Amino acid sequence: MELNESMVGDALTRLKRAHGQLAGVIAMIEAGEDCAKVLTQLAAVSKALDRAGFKIVATGLRHCQDADRRGDEPPMSVAELEKLFLALA
Repeated sequence: MELNESMVGDALTRLKRAHGQLAGVIAMIEAGEDCAKVLTQLAAVSKALDRAGFKIVATGLRHCQDADRRGDEPPMSVAELEKLFLALA
């Protein structure tokens, strides 16, 4: 299934935010910041990435359900979506 910005707008926003957070974590490490502060920020980046991934899977699921309701062939099977979901877990 090909993605476009209109399908995953919220996930893309989350990824851009995580990109900035990750740059901040790298800068913190390079500046010799406190380990606890670095790990706290790294955990926030990780959570943002997870949420973006789950959002993309949810979008794919809705897209496939909509195709099925229209009588079209969904671009992915339920098993494929499940495999992607579990890859994030």
